[in-house]
Amino acid sequence: MSLGTDATVDEWQARLIALSHSLHAEPEVAFEEHTSVAKLAALMDEAGFDVGKGMWDLPTALLATYGEGDLTIGICAEYDGLPGIGHGCGHNIICASSAGAAIALRTAADRYGFRIALLGTPAEESGAGKQLMLERGAFDDVTVAMMVHPGPAADTAGAGDSTQACSRFSVTFEGRPAHAAGAPWDGVNAADAAVISQVAIGLLRQQTPPGYRIAGFVRTGGEKTNIIPERSVLEYEVRTPDADRLVALRRRVQACFEAGALATGASVEFRRTEPDYLELRNDTWLMERYSGHLSAFGRTAIPLPGGLSAASTDMGNVSHAVPAIHPMIGLRGVTAMPHTREFAAEAAGPAGDEALLHAAKLLARTATDLAATPERRAAYLARGR
Repeated sequence: MSLGTDATVDEWQARLIALSHSLHAEPEVAFEEHTSVAKLAALMDEAGFDVGKGMWDLPTALLATYGEGDLTIGICAEYDGLPGIGHGCGHNIICASSAGAAIALRTAADRYGFRIALLGTPAEESGAGKQLMLERGAFDDVTVAMMVHPGPAADTAGAGDSTQACSRFSVTFEGRPAHAAGAPWDGVNAADAAVISQVAIGLLRQQTPPGYRIAGFVRTGGEKTNIIPERSVLEYEVRTPDADRLVALRRRVQACFEAGALATGASVEFRRTEPDYLELRNDTWLMERYSGHLSAFGRTAIPLPGGLSAASTDMGNVSHAVPAIHPMIGLRGVTAMPHTREFAAEAAGPAGDEALLHAAKLLARTATDLAATPERRAAYLARGR
């Protein structure tokens, strides 16, 4: 159901595209999105929303609300970029499309008596901002949550489509320095501990099932060639199809680092760098409604191979708490993969602009379908009681 939402998106088209391009031109990384959130706040204020910034003790989180009622439709807006790449994941498109959907829903909110909550969610790329928001009550009164993520070429909108669970941590080896030429035997080489660990992890990869991922890099590995490195620091992540299998893989990877410490005599310390990302659970009814509107925009959903994306998102955490959807909308004609400079360039191009307008209309139609279907509305409200 549209109820004029498409026309409203068209009315706001120039301002939505301007927001997307402005975010793209000034990308900001996790928890530093101060300019980005101010731009979003200004647009939502112009649209007549009650806007709060710095919500839930997160300086770059936002809440913009409109309407009243027992049903609260939450629309999530992401706006953080990637270090060195900018908006290589298209979060400028996400932010603008979510804002467009929220603005387009005002008439439906007045007619059907529901509340729109646009949640500005910082630090999706790293930091799990939505999990922090969950813990601080941001989604307590949200009945359902939704957003659309851009990707290359194809649309994916299957209820079974999911993302991977992900856990990130740092590893610090502490050794003992020594002169690398005069008395290397007096040292404990923390960099060697890192090398041994990485070799062990490389061998472990052969023994992990499909869908498991292990990735990382060395942040610190020494200062000078003539000093035995006394300290090395690595950043690592592990991914599995779901959270139940995440703990076991993390434990096996940590055992590889413990082996490096044992072999060299260094000490090792692990530190979780952010909350875990949980696998995505798309709500069946909401996704069916979203998928049913794709043809109106010349789009067709293609199921993910095996139903699993190689990516992770903290929207997965939200989907464990409230019914939620996170479909992918394709940038038509674009083949570059996300997290590349090539995709970043396309995120402010014609295909990116088209995707954000389509996504805004699709989200608004889906939300209106829910608000206008009494039995489904009652069913979702009953879940939260």
